[in-house]
Amino acid sequence: MRYNIKMKFKRLSEYLTRIEQTKLRNEIMGILAELIRESESREVEQVINLVLGQLRPKFDRLEFNLAEKMVVRAIAEASGERVGEITKRYKTGGDLGEVIEKLKVKKTRLDNKREDRGVGEVYEELEGIAEEIGQGSQERKVKRLAKLLNTLEPEGRKYVVRVVIGKLRLGFSDKTILDALSFFEFGSKEGRAEVERAYQVFPDVGKIGKWVKEGGVGSLERRAQVKLGTPVMAALAQRLRTAEEMIEKMGEVVVEPKFDGTRVEIHWSRNQEDEEVTQGGQDALFAENKPQEWVKTFTRNLDENTKMFPELEKIGEQIVGEEAILDTEAVGYDPKTGKMVPFQLTITRKRKHGVAVAQTTVPLRFYVFDILYKDGKSLLNRSLIERRKILEETIKKGEVLEIDEAIVTSNAKELREYHTKQLAKGLEGALVKKSQGKYEPGRQGWNWVKFKEEEGEKGKLSDTIDGVVMGYYAGRGKRQKFGLGAFLMGVREGEKILTIAKIGTGLTDQQFEEIYKKLEKLKVEKKETRYLVHKTLEPDVWVKPELVVEVAADEVTNSPTHTSKYALRFPRLVKLREDKNLEEVTSVEEVKEIAGV
Repeated sequence: MRYNIKMKFKRLSEYLTRIEQTKLRNEIMGILAELIRESESREVEQVINLVLGQLRPKFDRLEFNLAEKMVVRAIAEASGERVGEITKRYKTGGDLGEVIEKLKVKKTRLDNKREDRGVGEVYEELEGIAEEIGQGSQERKVKRLAKLLNTLEPEGRKYVVRVVIGKLRLGFSDKTILDALSFFEFGSKEGRAEVERAYQVFPDVGKIGKWVKEGGVGSLERRAQVKLGTPVMAALAQRLRTAEEMIEKMGEVVVEPKFDGTRVEIHWSRNQEDEEVTQGGQDALFAENKPQEWVKTFTRNLDENTKMFPELEKIGEQIVGEEAILDTEAVGYDPKTGKMVPFQLTITRKRKHGVAVAQTTVPLRFYVFDILYKDGKSLLNRSLIERRKILEETIKKGEVLEIDEAIVTSNAKELREYHTKQLAKGLEGALVKKSQGKYEPGRQGWNWVKFKEEEGEKGKLSDTIDGVVMGYYAGRGKRQKFGLGAFLMGVREGEKILTIAKIGTGLTDQQFEEIYKKLEKLKVEKKETRYLVHKTLEPDVWVKPELVVEVAADEVTNSPTHTSKYALRFPRLVKLREDKNLEEVTSVEEVKEIAGV
């Protein structure tokens, strides 16, 4: 069906208000499907990004870089109100969007046209504000934002301000949009698996929405292809407790060392001329002696982080071919001894400034364990054995890239011995992969499995657990100075997040302060719709499910209050896992595997 109605920003604001007033995830999905149906094909991409509170997908972020005090100034300029009064209102209500919604703005020649502004117009103006750079850019951003606010009706002003400060407060993610796209076409989740597959290969939910709108879910297999410059969602490992289970479920396996480093997806081209790939690509690395050699890297969270890895500038010397996408683990090493350093030191390389000094102190080696694309061809559907053969033909010996060692076996005893050998080396153990398995983004089936600790008795944890922080409790007594006294941690069950631990002991003062600072940036006013929490465990402050923590515990016990039905006995923080996202949080099934319950 064709839609001749151009989406007005006022109409989009009405949809956002409906979503904000809804707590049920299925209802939110239905509202989003309505919104997609009403939008024109050419504006669906913009609409989807705006309802997610962004201008572009995560891997190609375009941020406003406007501090709240600068947004306060823009509101003051738009309304004629004093900065002090706006700050006072903000401190009282805690929402700058609501502050501007309730204020009258200065009269302009567009007073009678405020309800006619199209989504495309507003989006392009927001994009222009974000793209302002150079001397005086902050002042220009303030003036442009004030001017934009003057051209919108109250509800629209509220949502524009929230988008600019990164606090849209609607409580859903890309995954809800994927559900809505299936619901848009089928009235059910019938097409959800196809949409999810497309998203894992091409994680730009705005583009996927545009393609579904134009050609339906059936068009995604053709359109959502591996593309240089767009990260593929990382393949993730499940957990099984014993070597025998692994061989039983997986058959012949490739067994590799499990490094304690940080996952890096490397996109490289010897002569990159594709404008679409390099647009916004000022962060890509170009080797000085080879101006057209191009490198870009992404975290497993889809963040572009190329500038952190100057080691990769000349990797073309180690690559046979014209272009490739490599899956690697970056591990720091001691420049004097050549030995690998702990994760805590490797992660110090995660910085925007002082990279050259950090490179000297903690140089990195990139252990390459997979190849996803080479010379214009996707390799995702090739077997692991085939991909490793291509990898060995592609990577030459050198200082930066190194193909990880591996054995192929279908013998549980040999698997266990290899695992024990890796532990003795100080590594995390073994990573076990189905030899005939395709590269499957996300956590799917028994394609990849972790084998980290020695097998233990029932109830005892054979591995740590990666949980997501759902909220925190106010600090009392001596912890009052930290801002929090404990945090609530959850694990996954499908798309729901269920509680498993309340953690407030075993943290250093520095860890309390660090966690509080991070959680302050993730605060939300209402509980996420995907959170299931017993009323006796509700925290003082809810947060977005973005901070992943690695936790150890003595054992897992049954629990009548935790919604996962399990509790961690004597849980303790191992480390923050900022390199991981919600997809990589441990599932309830994995908890049972780890504990053997």
